[in-house]
Amino acid sequence: MNHRTLNRGGHTACAYALALAAAFTATAQTATPTAHRERGALVFEGIPPVDAALAQRLDRYLQSRSATFLDWTADGGLLIKTRFGDTEQVHQVAAAGGERFQRTFYPDPVSWARAAKGGTGFVFSKDQGGDENYQLYYAGGAAGPRQLTEGAFIHGSAVWAHDGKRLAFYGNDRDTLSYDIYVVDATGTAAPRLLVGGHEDTWYPLDWSFDDSKLLAWRFLAANESYLYSADTSTGALTQIEGGKSKGGGIRTARFAANGRGVYVLTDEDGEVAQLKFKDPLTHEDRRVTPASPWEVEDFDVSADGRYVAYILNEDGRSRLRVLDTIGQTEITPAGIPEGLIGNPRFDKNGTRLAMSVESATAPRDAYVFDIEHNKLEQWTHSEPGPIDPNSLVTPELVRFPTWDRESGHPRMLSAYVYRPVEAGAVPVVIDIHGGPESQSRPGWDPFVQFLVHELGYAVVSPNVRGSSGYGKSFLALDNGLLREDAVRDIGSLLVWVGAQPQFDRDKVVVMGASYGGYMALASMVAYGDRLRGGIDMAGISNFVNFLSTTAGYRRDLRRAEYGDERDTRMRAFLEHISPLDNAARIKKPLFVAAGKNDPKVPVSESDQLVWRARTSGTEVWYLLAKDEGHGFAKKANRDAYLETAASFLQKMAR
Repeated sequence: MNHRTLNRGGHTACAYALALAAAFTATAQTATPTAHRERGALVFEGIPPVDAALAQRLDRYLQSRSATFLDWTADGGLLIKTRFGDTEQVHQVAAAGGERFQRTFYPDPVSWARAAKGGTGFVFSKDQGGDENYQLYYAGGAAGPRQLTEGAFIHGSAVWAHDGKRLAFYGNDRDTLSYDIYVVDATGTAAPRLLVGGHEDTWYPLDWSFDDSKLLAWRFLAANESYLYSADTSTGALTQIEGGKSKGGGIRTARFAANGRGVYVLTDEDGEVAQLKFKDPLTHEDRRVTPASPWEVEDFDVSADGRYVAYILNEDGRSRLRVLDTIGQTEITPAGIPEGLIGNPRFDKNGTRLAMSVESATAPRDAYVFDIEHNKLEQWTHSEPGPIDPNSLVTPELVRFPTWDRESGHPRMLSAYVYRPVEAGAVPVVIDIHGGPESQSRPGWDPFVQFLVHELGYAVVSPNVRGSSGYGKSFLALDNGLLREDAVRDIGSLLVWVGAQPQFDRDKVVVMGASYGGYMALASMVAYGDRLRGGIDMAGISNFVNFLSTTAGYRRDLRRAEYGDERDTRMRAFLEHISPLDNAARIKKPLFVAAGKNDPKVPVSESDQLVWRARTSGTEVWYLLAKDEGHGFAKKANRDAYLETAASFLQKMAR
């Protein structure tokens, strides 16, 4: 175990490790012989063996696969990410329904890939053991992939120049804290060249101009303050784009227009939600491109000739694709896209076909292509949901429930997606809280949820508490800093709503979540333990002060903007007060905790210390540790073990 200094009550890492070891030893002496066991990289503490029949039922759901669209290849095919073995790797598909030709082979998953604008090369990113020190690799020669970056640093947001050789990306190599922009010739042997950086800033490369002489650079300071610049790709000289700054609003992303002068910007500077705008620094044009909508635009792309603009609206968690024809001044709505989530819209080089990822609650993610000229939607990949009846899968219902405070004189209403089993009578409930906290519960593919509904008879409720994205920047800020406990109170309001539903068993409610959702699950166990049967925490924050001191340095200031600065005396006292670790004695119901040893975001010490504190208070705690994972379990074997354990825990809670 990688124990860290707690900085609390004089505890040191050594003393803490000894105390934790003693707690584990005491547990092993008083529990069954299975209190501690290891299987490969997995360590099971206090977890009974999973029932074989239960594991077999679950395995039918875990055999599902997905295909994520990554990019167009220069010859008109697609790069996708899918899994045939233990991890997701890059594959290539030449045509709709064509064979998936595997291009990368690693024990660790590939996170993303981008194809060069000419030839057969592509760049991809992967880390090692979940450490999130992502390195870039170039695949394009007969010798196999070549590593472009190295060291214990993070790299990403790779953008290809039109020459098919140069690549811009960010890296924190200079000081481990800042994101600088580098440029490298992926086809050569020279080391990456620092183009933009030198201060403690966060820079992202977004796009190259049509002649590759300029790079669109995004300087991110905070969620409500960021700036756009044009960087000379030879000298790195920066020119701020007029109108390309946002104070009081956030820039999400941007692209050069076809004329190389104007810029398309996704920003919420004019209102609550992000909209797509066009800015021209020479003519001072600043206009909205997308029609007025109460819902935010979450992603977009522009064809190479500028004729078509594709954008995705987030309507209460569900995606809606629209394509604007700027010449005909018409809007196209592709027919036949399944109700659910749409991601990564990207035009091909001719600008007449649009590829994307599509998934729903009842179908795995797959790659789709929309042919604009023929108004034809085609599914390029067909992923398997597993050996289960697709007709039995449940579509969630969008509901709204009143919370504890008021808005405009009325109770504030929050949304949740509810998956209901067909069983008659009152059923047990899982409240599944998303992470982030700047994230959102949405109706995507989740075979484990379907298993819980069909096999264990649970209703699954996935709420969007205050602080969730998708509902405007004011709603997003409702849980910041000293308002943190207000989001926990939303779970209390949800428990009241659950208790009023005759089809739910109010005495059998379990809360679960991962990352920030793990914190919310723990905090709910502290605040509302008398109304809960148990809880599941995957890599959750247990003490904000410790977390902010030990999370990866390049994340620290961004997290302080959300949670509060622990260096401030008043804020530090508040963060200690609301942390589950300080209130672990109030957690009396059974708890299942899982963590990855290499987690740089929420270090494993957050889980270690919570398990130790809860066990010393007499709480039943199951603890699963993966020594080869980071923030979440990415390898199928590990993920299956986690879900099998969660299924076993939930089966016990439903009795």
